[in-house]
Amino acid sequence: QVDRYLYHMRLSDDVLLDVMARFQTEMVKGLGRDTNPTATVKMLPSFVRSLPDGSEKGDFLAVDLGGSQFRAHQVKVFDDGKQSSQLESKFYPTPKEVIQGNGAELFDYVADCLLDFMETKNLKHKKLPLGFTFSFPCKQTKLEEGVLLAWTKHFKVRGVQDTDVVSSLRKALQKHKASFDIDVDVLALVNDTVGTMMTCGYDDQRCEVGLIIGTGTNACYMEEMRHIDLVEGDEGRMCINTEWGAFGDDGALDDLRTEFDRELDLGSLNPGKQLFEKMISSLYLGELVRLILLKMTKEGLLFNGKVSTALLTKGKIEMKHVSAMEKYKEGLSNTKEILTELNLFPSEDDCIAVQHVCTIVSFRSANLCAAALAAILTRLRENKKLLRMRTTVGIDGGLYKTHPQYAKRLHKVVRRLVPNCDVRFLLSVSGSGKGAAMVTAVAYRLAAQRKQIDAALAPFLLSLDTLGEVKNKMRSELEYGLKRETQASATVKMLPTYVCGTPDGTEKGKFLALDLGGTNFRVLLVKIRSGRRRSVQMYNKIFAIPLEIMQGTGEELFDHIVQCIADFLEYMGIKGARLPLGFTFSFPCRQASIDKGTLVGWTKGFKATDCEGEDVVDMLREAIRRRNEFDLDIVAVVNDTVGTMMTCGYEDPNCEIGLIAGTGSNVCYMEDMKNIEIVEGNEGKMCINTEWGGFGDNGCIDNIRTKYDKEVDEGSLNPGKQRYEKMTSGMYLGEIVRQILIDLTKQGLLFRGQISESLRKRGIFETKFLSQIESDRLALLQVRRILQQLGLDSTCEDSIIVKEVCGAVSKRAAQLCGAGLAAIVEKKRENRGVEHLQITVGVDGTLYKLHPHFSRVLRETVKELAPRCDVTFMLSEDGSGKGAALITAVAKRLHNIGQK
Repeated sequence: QVDRYLYHMRLSDDVLLDVMARFQTEMVKGLGRDTNPTATVKMLPSFVRSLPDGSEKGDFLAVDLGGSQFRAHQVKVFDDGKQSSQLESKFYPTPKEVIQGNGAELFDYVADCLLDFMETKNLKHKKLPLGFTFSFPCKQTKLEEGVLLAWTKHFKVRGVQDTDVVSSLRKALQKHKASFDIDVDVLALVNDTVGTMMTCGYDDQRCEVGLIIGTGTNACYMEEMRHIDLVEGDEGRMCINTEWGAFGDDGALDDLRTEFDRELDLGSLNPGKQLFEKMISSLYLGELVRLILLKMTKEGLLFNGKVSTALLTKGKIEMKHVSAMEKYKEGLSNTKEILTELNLFPSEDDCIAVQHVCTIVSFRSANLCAAALAAILTRLRENKKLLRMRTTVGIDGGLYKTHPQYAKRLHKVVRRLVPNCDVRFLLSVSGSGKGAAMVTAVAYRLAAQRKQIDAALAPFLLSLDTLGEVKNKMRSELEYGLKRETQASATVKMLPTYVCGTPDGTEKGKFLALDLGGTNFRVLLVKIRSGRRRSVQMYNKIFAIPLEIMQGTGEELFDHIVQCIADFLEYMGIKGARLPLGFTFSFPCRQASIDKGTLVGWTKGFKATDCEGEDVVDMLREAIRRRNEFDLDIVAVVNDTVGTMMTCGYEDPNCEIGLIAGTGSNVCYMEDMKNIEIVEGNEGKMCINTEWGGFGDNGCIDNIRTKYDKEVDEGSLNPGKQRYEKMTSGMYLGEIVRQILIDLTKQGLLFRGQISESLRKRGIFETKFLSQIESDRLALLQVRRILQQLGLDSTCEDSIIVKEVCGAVSKRAAQLCGAGLAAIVEKKRENRGVEHLQITVGVDGTLYKLHPHFSRVLRETVKELAPRCDVTFMLSEDGSGKGAALITAVAKRLHNIGQK
């Protein structure tokens, strides 16, 4: 009979899955900027961005307003490696005149109770941070600010709605400050649900959901920032207080609400509001049971149709009665006793029926709660892109704790609705008190950490003035390199390349190009056509250079190169032809003519012996002679930077600067012959290979070098050399990042203070990882995956810090590169004697091409430091291959003109 009567309260799994889907839709609405104003589930950002990590410590105060009693707490958190804490509390009544009076009285009462507590605990003269648990819906714009949206749970205090409750509490405390000598700093406003999650999060770091199921009901969870439209920024996570009690206020649950739910709602303090809460929280379940029993009695189904005063009195049946009647182990004795006390004089059948009504009402509550919780768990799992997830739900509330069957039912239904989530339910101990202290402790820890991280990264933040100084110093060093008397001691070598022209479009023929500059070596055949069908066709083959050859003898290195050329000529079937060849040799060379290049010194990890001070063209010719299989006409030895300029110069005659921003860093440009004192002649121009990587080797930029730069330099193959390159090029940026990460880990700010084996390995952090980590499209989850590939087990917070470190290092690299380039374009402007210069820079290099922000920051810096130069950046296509062939072709053309 009861089953038939309460048929609509019994919910199948299909209905619950539907409720789950409806709640997911509401969550998305609440998170969206445009849909939030009309959403019933408000999804309020709590500004709690981090869970406890076990390193919190200190003394904290907490006050807790929202239940039937007001509580003050002192929480001591010990950093003893055991994650222990101690809680001392005092309870104060919340008189009706206070919770239904005016705002000033309420906050004065809170301040009085806190003062009393501090006196009893002898805390009056200490300055302590306070967490304020305020268990009502608030709109927060920061952690220590919250505007009350609406009172719930029988509270009806005038003049508080739409005001900031933290400033009201501060005002009340301020009144006491002078007269009672107390100094309390309100650091965090916390909802009790968030407090529950944080308390459990201290004991179990998997806990990222909080659930309250008692007088009121609510849930919170850690959401990805990128999904929270209402808060700026998309890095990391933030706890969202769902305020799910209002789910259904727009009619979304009308098909599930019964006549009893409607009647209960009409008789409540806030009709039409908090409809989901009214179906599941303990404040209303007793009343729901009363309404059902009243109707059944009126219809003659119970108590022989006799309606007692108790059944007619609102609030007469409470949740404690419902819980007691559902103690099945006691049989029907509890039910009989309670009903008799209420003057209902039940028969045994009445007792069975009433017990059954209680079961259906509380079971429906557990079912609905499970469906909404399952929606949150599914969202968490999808955010993490996991097929299966392990997580913990921190839980509190009288209904969950005291009802004999509730917890078991809730767990069972949740596990049925989300079989791919392994959920642990962890009972919170004083969530609203200890939890508020935990939020405060975490805020305290994060503020201290922020200071330390800012201090570590401060030297990487370069002001415009500092960058201007770098530009001016670079300009001075360029001049030293061009002057005969200072060239020998100059750090920026300003090497003449004997490339005296850029392409004019008449170049044609077949050319070979060799490209040696990194761990790979290329041989190319380049066919250049002139005239109307002007084009460049290329065929190439890549060969690896093993480490033992890079760091062996010079003879072995050049024999390996010739072996690769032989393979290529055979492969292309052109072994007999004596083709003109351009040799891209991307290391500092002193040239006496276009086909003579003396190696100044190896860079980029090369260490082959008996090469420095030797002519690399002679070494190549000798290796060809030793092999005695073919002959080649070596026309030009070329630097890859010059090749880059020439490739772009073929497309744009205005291109007179070449920039490489990749594994290495360098610039070349067309200089007026009259300024190049170390080469005879004053007519025309010649390309100068600046070899600017050595800028600063004389200490002129020591003021901007950090301790991390010094560590990277000392651990490199060439300490004290190429200092500017070590701050700006891809080969070293990852290593700078690694040094910073080690330092931050030692300070306990990263990876739980544990320096993993992989972090100790030099070179583990390749620059390509910087590019990936800094990509705007990359969620923190993917950053964590990259770090895991490197053997670094990171939390969400770690990932944010790593991303920030990468950003600081690469931004500085781009700015320093921009400052150097600004010096070059300014020099070009002065050479031409113009007020305003228009010029193109040919650029190549993986850092410029692949890093998500490097090119933009570089361009912006040049614009700010050289405002009278209009610089176009043109991406080079294969400067070291095509460029070498073009230089060879131009050299041949100029040679022919010279002969004529």
